[in-house]
Amino acid sequence: MTYPIEKFKDIETPFYYYDSDILRHTLRTISEEISKHIGFHVHYAIKANANPDVLNIIKEYNLGADCVSGGEIERSINSGFPAKKVVYAGVGKADWEIELALDYDIFCFNVESLEELAIINEIAEKKEKIAKVCFRINPNVVAHTHASITTGLAENKFGIALQDIHKAIKVAKALKNIEFIGLHFHIGSQILDMDDFIALCNRINEIQDDLEVKGIKLKIINVGGGLGIDYNNPSENLIPNFKLYFDTYAKYLQLREGQEVHFELGRSVTGQMGSLITKVLYIKHSSTKKFAILDAGMTDLVRPALYQAHHKIINLSSTEVKETYDVVGPICESSDIFAKDILLPKLHRGDYVALQSAGAYGEIMASQYNCRKLPIGYLSDKL
Repeated sequence: MTYPIEKFKDIETPFYYYDSDILRHTLRTISEEISKHIGFHVHYAIKANANPDVLNIIKEYNLGADCVSGGEIERSINSGFPAKKVVYAGVGKADWEIELALDYDIFCFNVESLEELAIINEIAEKKEKIAKVCFRINPNVVAHTHASITTGLAENKFGIALQDIHKAIKVAKALKNIEFIGLHFHIGSQILDMDDFIALCNRINEIQDDLEVKGIKLKIINVGGGLGIDYNNPSENLIPNFKLYFDTYAKYLQLREGQEVHFELGRSVTGQMGSLITKVLYIKHSSTKKFAILDAGMTDLVRPALYQAHHKIINLSSTEVKETYDVVGPICESSDIFAKDILLPKLHRGDYVALQSAGAYGEIMASQYNCRKLPIGYLSDKL
């Protein structure tokens, strides 16, 4: 990734910089790989990055939208995603959000409990609508990722338990305003070990075999997303290995004739195209440390404070001899730390610094804690 620093001088830091070329390259790669597999469909997970300019590019590549709130449904529709390609998940769908989704005639609700199913049916009946639903099943599959972003274990709040599948389907088939069309799964995020996805395939195969014994056939298998990115060496691995990812499902998932496989990719679509651009405010010396204090903090990029996540940090303004720094923000919290004891070319007040691989779960998770301004995201071809 290249950074047009001269153009940055007219923009107030901190801000997000999105490389449009990298985003388009990523989307072309996805399109090329799914075209090799009949029945594969990708929905972009809006929660990763909902910047309108970013969404305008993504929708050009014929992807659907994966939403987890009424606000995301509105954002996706307003950005041009067709309602017939919108799927809606979430453990706590409010009545107004269900009404909104029904009014738009979205493709499918990913339902997470029988209690939710009953409310969707009740609201659909009042609106004289038929709600298409997939049941989100908790497959109890271990994902090798951070504990805070696993979603497929029995202890997680997401999904319907394996032992309740038959009961849920029986209830759905008895409801007049519900059309049951398939099953939905998601085991976690930032997964790089394909064995995790193979384990999910094996579990889905077992479930399908069991259902077919009872005469139940599925039209849709939604495997969620979860494909990770390389946070350590983003420049060397800008484009995730989508070929291996999709080929894994094509090889190990035992599909029936006419079945569709739906994916919900977020981080792997937008993660590597974005960087948080910030300036050095001060270099502070203590008896044991040298702190580089930036004008960006955990309000702008919360992942390091929340998950102890790693983002590669580069000095855009200096190529001097490297020194060791703790890179921190200005927020009145001890957890407002981006990295400890890292080597960077000597930093000075006013130097531009980039925190890479921040295109997913960066701008969208920003807050106004300490009454700070929200960072703005800029596309490279609009600077």
